[in-house]
Amino acid sequence: MKKWLPVLLIAAIVAVTAFTPRKITWVAIGDSITYLNEHPDETGNRITKGYLTRVTEKLPDIQYINKGYNGWTSGGIADAIEKLDLVKADVYSVFLGTNDWWGGRPVGTFSDYLHKTGNSTVYGAFRTIIDKLKSLNKNAHIILITPLQRGDFVYIADMHNNAWGSYKEKKGQQLSQVVAAIDSIAGYEHFDKLDLYHNSGITLENMVKYKRLKDPATGEYKDYHWPEYKDIPFHPDTDEYPYPVSAIDMTYDGLHPSDKGFAVIADMLVEIMKRY
Repeated sequence: MKKWLPVLLIAAIVAVTAFTPRKITWVAIGDSITYLNEHPDETGNRITKGYLTRVTEKLPDIQYINKGYNGWTSGGIADAIEKLDLVKADVYSVFLGTNDWWGGRPVGTFSDYLHKTGNSTVYGAFRTIIDKLKSLNKNAHIILITPLQRGDFVYIADMHNNAWGSYKEKKGQQLSQVVAAIDSIAGYEHFDKLDLYHNSGITLENMVKYKRLKDPATGEYKDYHWPEYKDIPFHPDTDEYPYPVSAIDMTYDGLHPSDKGFAVIADMLVEIMKRY
């Protein structure tokens, strides 16, 4: 019997190893929507957890590394790509573009992506980012995540930091043009794509339940719903914060997802990542 013990031990180890799920490392690159996963206090604790935590709760064999940077653009990420301490991973997600649109970065053309024309355009910046990820692991899964639609954003910690929604242009560009660029890159590279702009169900109608503003005629506060609020002025020096807790719907501030919004994003990502 003793001579069989080593054989049985090896067989047991092999069996355990065969049924032990492989740990998957996921590097999530993004802007504030990704960053906030570790910083709910910066939302006035209006969220409890972001999409990264929610994904790994449902897929516990995935461990994430948060590379979200508050306020950053694809161009900013591309410019700093060698300084971000990115590591080899099994999965990379890139969730950028909304700040490029607001900041007025030209979308460019697909030729900028093909010919690596630099980071001054969205197409060119994405090429820099993707080239870096491929150099880290040419076999990694890469997921491109489009920007969400945007309502009127007002930063909870500084009301002077505000922006209109994606219902109108910024510097001659629609946010949907950034989305189309990301879509074309994903198609060309055969990457998985998460189109939050079109498919998440997070829309201008449900960004918030209402926006509380002063009626221009009476000076009294009134709860305005989409689309009427877009034509009512907001004055950060004199007005109250326009999104009280009761106004929270898919976002808590017109732009950044609430718990409800993050749950939608996480569920859509799980559908992709469970295949890995």
